[in-house]
Amino acid sequence: MTEQQDRDLDEALALVGREAPTVPQPASSEPHKAAPWEAARARAARAGRTGAVAPRRTPLDRALGLVLGEPLVALTDLPSFDTSAMDGWAVAGPGPWRTDGGGGGGILAGRSEPERLADGDAVRIATGARVPPDSTAVIRSEHARADEHTNQLHAQRDILPGQDIRPRGQECRSGDLLLPTGSLVTPAVLGLAAAAGYDELLVLPRPRVEVLVLGDELLVAGLPHDGLIRDALGPMIGPWLRTLGAEVLATRRLGDDADALQYAVTTSEADLVITTGGTASGPVDHVHPILDKAGAELLVDSVAVRPGHPMLLARLTGGRHLVGLPGNPLAAVSGLLTLAEPLLRTLSGRAAAEAYAVPVSEEVHGHPYDTRLVPVVHRADTVVPLHFHGPAMLRGIAAADGLAVVPPGGARTGQMLQILDLPWAGECFT
Repeated sequence: MTEQQDRDLDEALALVGREAPTVPQPASSEPHKAAPWEAARARAARAGRTGAVAPRRTPLDRALGLVLGEPLVALTDLPSFDTSAMDGWAVAGPGPWRTDGGGGGGILAGRSEPERLADGDAVRIATGARVPPDSTAVIRSEHARADEHTNQLHAQRDILPGQDIRPRGQECRSGDLLLPTGSLVTPAVLGLAAAAGYDELLVLPRPRVEVLVLGDELLVAGLPHDGLIRDALGPMIGPWLRTLGAEVLATRRLGDDADALQYAVTTSEADLVITTGGTASGPVDHVHPILDKAGAELLVDSVAVRPGHPMLLARLTGGRHLVGLPGNPLAAVSGLLTLAEPLLRTLSGRAAAEAYAVPVSEEVHGHPYDTRLVPVVHRADTVVPLHFHGPAMLRGIAAADGLAVVPPGGARTGQMLQILDLPWAGECFT
């Protein structure tokens, strides 16, 4: 972090710190019947195993960011022939060497196998070219001196047998395991696969997701007015899902029309349907009733987490799933991280990130019996909580690079808290 970025962050933290402290909600006599946060995440991850799409053959130029559906096994030796590692001279036997020996004007990459070198001969060779049979070593151009009068080559330092020759099979032999099933296809993996003989890879396709934004009160442009508010979730959810490896088919705004919601959910071709709002029990909260009509199986029906406890996860017909997010923006983020992220991770075959904990810089208020997810920023060896963390607020999460998992009852200064990194933390967008 630069000094200017550090000053900007200090100013931001000072600003959010002026927000009035959160007042803990009073505990009821009976904790509500909701799935514990960790159990809900685990259930979502397991649900993805039943809806995973079969892997398919995909050309290399379309496989980036996907996950291998089978082991990557070498189809050839690498390199597939003895190769010069440097521009220089291939030599046979001890020096000095004759430079008018076999090979003519030199050996270039991409040519057929050169003639065998006789003992005492030297021939010019390019990087990547096939080394002549019986070559002792390759001498780099800068380590050799050619005498034009005597047609002799002299080494200017000791030469070791095999020097600057990449022998056949040095990196791998045909049939060697290069990467296991489940490996992420990175640019380097694409290069390795191409070198090992692949034109396409068997990969798990991106899970297809459709986003259904509910609520008659939402505006898609302009300033809020007359009881109407801007839709913050429509612009946010789709890009967030893409960072989780999903293919977003569409983001559709349905208002509070139960029939339109029923039709959209039951006819969607997506592997995962995401709804925003309508998961509680108000007069226009239609998600539960339409799931009941559709014969869906509720896997998670509310989670003991704040914000976002009215989130849900359901299994639809055909192995598809629905994640119902609360309508408040930060509560919806909580639902994405609690249910959608582990489900999509399993659907796409990705391994879970290794859990880690960091001490918190100050006391954090807790809910009496629910887990809290609080936006934080990393500072040195601690995390600093951001105070704009109400269910309807995005100001804190927009400045955050993760969320701290605060146990029921809160956390004291210096307490180790699990951190959920945001999927774009540390990345630049161009």
